[in-house]
Amino acid sequence: MVKNKIQEVPVRRKRESKTNYRKRIALLKSDKPRLVIRKSLSNINLQIVEYSSKGDKIMVSANSRELAKLGYKMSRGNMPASYLTGLILGQKAKNKKITEAILDAGLNVDVKKSRIYAALKGVIDAGIKVPCSEKVFPPKERIDGEHISNYADKLKKENNEAYQKQFSLMIKNNIEDAKKHISDTKEKIMKV
Repeated sequence: MVKNKIQEVPVRRKRESKTNYRKRIALLKSDKPRLVIRKSLSNINLQIVEYSSKGDKIMVSANSRELAKLGYKMSRGNMPASYLTGLILGQKAKNKKITEAILDAGLNVDVKKSRIYAALKGVIDAGIKVPCSEKVFPPKERIDGEHISNYADKLKKENNEAYQKQFSLMIKNNIEDAKKHISDTKEKIMKV
């Protein structure tokens, strides 16, 4: 029987599965600002963060809720909304003279062609340099919302009741074509 065995308790954020310190140290060694992307079911939040010994400093941030100010009236938790939020962050970063960053997806599972990479594509399209492969980005049709428009048209013809239920937000806001609505919002972002 062992007595007085010394047990090392992990750091609180590691115990709570909130921080992967090995990954964080690797990102901090790059000496570049981090593009932090965090997602929820209904929104996506992006920040460009710079390390400081007193604590991380948020230089620029954008949330998909900001899309409503630009007239976007669809779901804020989908792929086109993630892309548009990335564009907003990229435009804000350019205004603050930020030219490059490195992706910090946190504890999110790394899935190619997901909302995280749609947001990253928006940041890159705005002119910020972030090292990554072109293979991880979602197809242009999904970023532009073409898949939403096609599915809405198909469902409207096959089952109008299901269409009314599934696309009630679009019907309520008088949006005839999702793809056009998304491209209009993109144009507004690029002018800001």
